[in-house]
Amino acid sequence: MTICAVCAGEARGFGYVHRLQHDRYPYHRFCSLRCQDVGSAIAQRNNGMIDKTAREAQAIRDARVLFAEALTDLGLMAPFFNRTAADIDRLIEAAVTGYVDSMLAQGARKERTGTAHDDPIPF
Repeated sequence: MTICAVCAGEARGFGYVHRLQHDRYPYHRFCSLRCQDVGSAIAQRNNGMIDKTAREAQAIRDARVLFAEALTDLGLMAPFFNRTAADIDRLIEAAVTGYVDSMLAQGARKERTGTAHDDPIPF
């Protein structure tokens, strides 16, 4: 499976090569047009490279502590104990991306009714 250069989801046919120079710059793959737009803008600012900013990387590292506390509170730490930092960071990035995508989608729709049980259970 090829992963998206922006959100680490599964890449689905979207791509970008800086200045269309395949011999000089890496080919970045994306899961959606939205990620492609974001990734290509980052690449254009950073001479063809897509990396996390220092603040993004630090925010993910800072979130590890709260993530570990939540896992411990829920009794789920054992399966995650021997995972690499990169694995944990990928989980954090996936959660943040899902949250942001949902908030953006909700912002584009009419507000729900406001009752306690007006949304479907996702499982």
